[in-house]
Amino acid sequence: MIDTHVLGTAQRLGSRALSWLHAAHRDGLGRIPANTLIDFADVDNAYKPLGEVALAASLVLRDGVSGPADTRAARELLDGCWAQLREGDLLYERQLHHFTMTDPLETYGHFARAGYRHPPLEELLDSLARLRAAHAEEIRPNRRLGVANARRVVGLDHHPDWEALARGTWLGARPEPWAVNWMTGYDVTHTVFHLTDWGARPDGLPEPMRDYVRDWLPVWLDAWAEIGQWDLVAELLVVDACIGEPATGRQGWDALAAVQHEDGLLPRDGEPVDGDRERVFLDHQHTAVVAVVAGDVTLARSLRATAAG
Repeated sequence: MIDTHVLGTAQRLGSRALSWLHAAHRDGLGRIPANTLIDFADVDNAYKPLGEVALAASLVLRDGVSGPADTRAARELLDGCWAQLREGDLLYERQLHHFTMTDPLETYGHFARAGYRHPPLEELLDSLARLRAAHAEEIRPNRRLGVANARRVVGLDHHPDWEALARGTWLGARPEPWAVNWMTGYDVTHTVFHLTDWGARPDGLPEPMRDYVRDWLPVWLDAWAEIGQWDLVAELLVVDACIGEPATGRQGWDALAAVQHEDGLLPRDGEPVDGDRERVFLDHQHTAVVAVVAGDVTLARSLRATAAG
């Protein structure tokens, strides 16, 4: 049964977070530093935040469950982020010079989902995929899923063994649920995100893993809500929307709504929100992104359930 209270809360929370991101980018926050070169070592401080905003905006456009104002804001965010990447040229140049790195592909996937294409980059990615070295890169198992999903989204020829990739993750082992910690909590969420393509393919999560998540997701959600880890709480709510029938109720949504600021900012944790506007944006941008995604995929799941019924 669809809980209209949850849907209303999800819509308001996601819409306000999107408005906060849109206002920040309109005012010049979240830009790639002017001196950024393709050889940067720290992706997190170069363009990962920009890619995360593009992810959220691309899902809003993909699912089509938001109102006209949010849809327009999502498109404007994507246009601005794409321009920051020189319409894909920055990603192309980085991939060309660092052919085993996966971040250009992972970032590009968010834009390709929304119709922004760079044919030379796609040709390069297709060529590099034939190299043994490209598949030998040692990355975390859930990140390997992210690369596979990016290739799927872009439409590159690729036929991974999804079940084998899933089994190699922390979640695939279905460890004792009390062994989860902050880091493996994020491993769990991203495994679900990539296997289901952010809720579009709920059946992509193997049934034993789905049953395990459904059993323990409410417990994990309560634990992280109790200590105010709002970024992870929001990610767990995305998971709940990705696995089909929801396993949690109103509590997580109500807790997030209670801590969201009037302007849409959503704190990452229970620490005070302070510093100048740029510092505040950098500290809490990711939580806003996750809130947008959580609201979007929750509404999209409801729409699919209504259509199926």
